[in-house]
Amino acid sequence: MTSEATDRHQASALRIAQWLREREEVAEVVYPALPGARGHELWKRDFSGACGLFGVVLKPAPKVRVDAMLDGLRWFKLGVSWGGFESLILPINDAVRSATRWAPGGPYIRLHVGLEDPDDLIDDLAGGLARLRA
Repeated sequence: MTSEATDRHQASALRIAQWLREREEVAEVVYPALPGARGHELWKRDFSGACGLFGVVLKPAPKVRVDAMLDGLRWFKLGVSWGGFESLILPINDAVRSATRWAPGGPYIRLHVGLEDPDDLIDDLAGGLARLRA
């Protein structure tokens, strides 16, 4: 992937992560490249860039509401990213970690922000969060 594409992934991901951090439905955005996020100081010390992959801890919500949020998305498709160009989202159920204990306190989703227009992606997520609240 070109440096231009990598820069676009990071810029779009940062914009969306910042937007998500301000949402009342979101407990935490887990993206070390985001200033103020968990691990940011280590990221800043050790890295010069980031990809479009990050996690979001939602405030507690029933699974049926999270499913409704995800089912209506247009730009984000359900899937695991292997470094492609498309935006993907994936709910992580029963997150298991072997290195440390992980108890997010609410539904946890992983996003891969692709090369689509970030305004379109934000609109898509806004609709999803509206379905989450409904």
